[in-house]
Amino acid sequence: MMLPTHVLAGMLLATPLVRVAPELAPVGFAAGFLGGLVPDLDMYTGHRRTLHYPVYYSAFSVPALLAAVLAPSTLTVGVALFLLGAALHSVSDMYGGGLELRPWEGNSDRAVYDHHRETWISPKRGVRYDGAVEDLALCVGLSVPLLVLVDPPIRAVVFGTLAIAVVYTVLRRRLAEIAAAVIPLLPAAFDPYLPERYR
Repeated sequence: MMLPTHVLAGMLLATPLVRVAPELAPVGFAAGFLGGLVPDLDMYTGHRRTLHYPVYYSAFSVPALLAAVLAPSTLTVGVALFLLGAALHSVSDMYGGGLELRPWEGNSDRAVYDHHRETWISPKRGVRYDGAVEDLALCVGLSVPLLVLVDPPIRAVVFGTLAIAVVYTVLRRRLAEIAAAVIPLLPAAFDPYLPERYR
């Protein structure tokens, strides 16, 4: 799934705070956003392996959530929602396409790495690939409750994220073609820094 889908899903996890602890909602939305974002910071260095921890983020999020429920504070809520957002991102990647330059071709058997079992989890392809039409539909669906519940500053973040999602969806297949055309033109010195799927 594309990054906008992940960050909106992370933010959506914080929506109960709007009713139960509105003073903590802004930190919850920010932490959920960051939790949805951080796993993809490994995009060019071991993508879906370096910062994706489907088992460990999930395991650590349980005591963090318990701490946030028992002793709600900026710190406990922030940590819990960050970990929940990162866990949701890492786990949901197995329901998308494989790890390849053109995931719509369905040639990769790698969705996300399970560090606990030391093996790759294969893609389920519920969302065929990041930037697919169904990915955009999911992104829009996740945004609706946020747009209803959040205040204008956070609403602007949601609209901005949706705009990025629309542009990415329109350009997704072209980006793969551009990468395929540009990568061979790079000097050989760049080869060690390129993800395997770009070679």
